[in-house]
Amino acid sequence: MKGGPITLCLAGDVMLGRGVDQILPHPGDPVLAEAYLRDARSYVALAEAANGPVPYPVGFSWPWGDTLGILDRTAPDALVLNLETSVTQSDDFAPGKAVHYRMHPANLPALAAARPDVCVLANNHVLDFGRRGLADTLDALAGAELRTAGAGRDADGARLPAAVPVDGGRRILVHSFGMPSSGVPPDWAATADRSGVDFVSAASDAAAAAVVARIRQAKRPGDLSVASVHWGSNWSYLVPRDQVRFAHALVDGGADLVHGHSSHHPRPLELYRGKLIAYGCGDLVNDYEGITGYENYRDDLRLLYFPVLEPDTGRLIEVRIAPLQARRMRLQGAQAEDRRWLQDLLDRISRGFGPCTASGQDGTLTLGARHNRG
Repeated sequence: MKGGPITLCLAGDVMLGRGVDQILPHPGDPVLAEAYLRDARSYVALAEAANGPVPYPVGFSWPWGDTLGILDRTAPDALVLNLETSVTQSDDFAPGKAVHYRMHPANLPALAAARPDVCVLANNHVLDFGRRGLADTLDALAGAELRTAGAGRDADGARLPAAVPVDGGRRILVHSFGMPSSGVPPDWAATADRSGVDFVSAASDAAAAAVVARIRQAKRPGDLSVASVHWGSNWSYLVPRDQVRFAHALVDGGADLVHGHSSHHPRPLELYRGKLIAYGCGDLVNDYEGITGYENYRDDLRLLYFPVLEPDTGRLIEVRIAPLQARRMRLQGAQAEDRRWLQDLLDRISRGFGPCTASGQDGTLTLGARHNRG
């Protein structure tokens, strides 16, 4: 089976709740159950104090800013993002959690504006408003004809991969699961008679084998399989050895790409046996602007990843990266100085690639597959 290269777009955490929800046309109840702030509008005030006024209510496309033009120009075969927000009006705040994210269902066009092909849901915020909130979220996304993976009304539904058709009768299969290292509570796990997320309790050999078995069962000749995992801590570029072994085992077992997320900033990229492992894609859309404490990680800088894969093997040809920056709760193209900072960072923390290069007036960064055999 032949065909042209497959281009994916991978995004990290998309958090359209809390402060972002408040600037959209249909803001929900701003009350929060946080020790830090008790009103979601306070996050808007922090952003405005840092970078200037936000002209809310804004249009549904506002949070994406320059991202939409990049997506139009690149036209990826599939956009996969981690939706880290419950879509609900429920007030059932999950107990024992410091932070809760929800967006009003009437603001769902803000998600649809980016035209995501798959919203992965196995994360530590999709049940922030209980199983009622999860049911609302699944209903809202299904009603908007948005594909999901990683959460469901039972374990079978949570483990079902999303399938995106591409040219030549192929499919991109996206498997989504979450781990406790990212804060996913164990009791959020879906079971035979309970809704929840596809929960993987540890980055162990046995857990990797179980995920691999599901990947192999779903994959047909010509398919490309993406393993999308919510894992890891924030504020570090160090990837624990068990996570490296786990990701390698997924690739060894048939995954063509590992899409990691949860960290608030980008973590290392690795080229392993010709396949891309993104250990943490960082946040894309959130309301963290103006929050201080970890400035050296530059979490104001956001990345969109465009891996280009060989269609028959899933091997990486290159990964193009679009650097963005959050300003006034909107994404804009990063400035030249910030792009150079990101270029140096990716050269320092990535493994198996040639030097990171910058090209084009849009400042796209590119990592080529130096060792695309093995």
